[in-house]
Amino acid sequence: MFADSAYRGNHFGDAVRAKGGTPRIVATGMWGRDEAETLARLEAWNQPIHRIRGRIGKIFGTWKRSYGLRRMRWRGLAKAGVQIRLTAIAYNMKRGVKIIAMVA
Repeated sequence: MFADSAYRGNHFGDAVRAKGGTPRIVATGMWGRDEAETLARLEAWNQPIHRIRGRIGKIFGTWKRSYGLRRMRWRGLAKAGVQIRLTAIAYNMKRGVKIIAMVA
């Protein structure tokens, strides 16, 4: 489970582990005697997390910017789920067309 630093803490990590997952939460600071070593450990921990979260965040940003997902169109969880699924279908269709155009 990849998350930002707002989810830091034992409560979230324990819940993810209870479901069989591994929490990967961005670290914002570490303590240590040697500043260079501490910064290197922080960078080594955050680098793989940022790579994954960056790819995922790009998709959600596109959904919000281009597909109107700043707000839900309908009320209720079931209808909101439909809106999310329709948005994912539209995004994947548009992306598929671009990928096919690049290959052809």
